[in-house]
Amino acid sequence: MNSTPTPRFDLIGIVTSDLAASLAFYRGLGLEFPAGAEEQPHVEATLPGGLRIAFDTEETVRSFATDWTPPPSAGRIGLAFHCGTAEGVDTVYEELVGAGHKGEMAPWDAAWGQRYAVVLDPDGNSVDLFAPLASAG
Repeated sequence: MNSTPTPRFDLIGIVTSDLAASLAFYRGLGLEFPAGAEEQPHVEATLPGGLRIAFDTEETVRSFATDWTPPPSAGRIGLAFHCGTAEGVDTVYEELVGAGHKGEMAPWDAAWGQRYAVVLDPDGNSVDLFAPLASAG
């Protein structure tokens, strides 16, 4: 009998150079964080279904990994948010870009049947916005 537990994917961790900017960005995508979270060194939110997302400041990581340095370039992770409808993709994209975030790819109708767009979070990580296209019919 195997007594080794099966690992369960539980948390996405992001190290950020500006926690307040990151929380504002992800709040714009519907994630909820407690009031005053911007003043904490570590912040978590539980997503629908139980998966968690956590943010740590660079200073927090350095406090327990003194030889840690940020990766030399951004974009080492990609997150995707379902926006409900094709119109929802356009609306969320425009709201984020209007709030000063960088639009990487404006909304388009992808060949695989989805409305798609890409924005960058404050640390340069790719965040995809998508929804199925309405079926013609």
